[in-house]
Amino acid sequence: MEVKENPTMEIQILETAEKLFLEKGFASTSTTEIAREVGCNQALVHYYFRTKENLFNTIFEQKFRIFFQHVFELGNLDELSFSDKLKHIIESHFDMLRANPKLPLLIISEFSRRPEQVQVLKEKLQGIPQILLEKLNTQLETEISAGRMRQTTLMDLIITMVSLNISLFLLLPIASQIASLNDVQLQFMIEHRKQEHVDIILNSMKA
Repeated sequence: MEVKENPTMEIQILETAEKLFLEKGFASTSTTEIAREVGCNQALVHYYFRTKENLFNTIFEQKFRIFFQHVFELGNLDELSFSDKLKHIIESHFDMLRANPKLPLLIISEFSRRPEQVQVLKEKLQGIPQILLEKLNTQLETEISAGRMRQTTLMDLIITMVSLNISLFLLLPIASQIASLNDVQLQFMIEHRKQEHVDIILNSMKA
């Protein structure tokens, strides 16, 4: 019998799979368990996504697309100074991690275990990151040539940003327990660190 397309069911499968992947990891999550949590049969999961790998890749693709869309959503982004544009990107990356605090550990775990998935994700994003990187690199070289920023590379800049932002959310569960932070204190610390990361990176870029 032909299966009728159901966008709501497809979304439910994605959301449930994401929750289970984050809680248990890719290897420990089965499509049978995903189907049981959704309340459908396993064949329906396979109908929409064919394999667990495709389901996993779809979730990652969506997360990265959300990030890049947020980066570009500012209408006058091209009119901003390089420092303000960089601030916007750092904060966008931070906010994505804040909304998905368990995502970094899953990325590190799965991409280390299956490095070929990085290439799969790159192909699915169809050059979106490359467009951003090329523009930023050109603007960074302009800032360095004008003497407004020190000599550095875009890769160094990206590694610094990703390292600072990801390390916070990896350490946050432990740090909040050691310091006995309540929810208000925790949110205050997160906001403080967000601004601190922007200041650290921008100050490190000064000529």
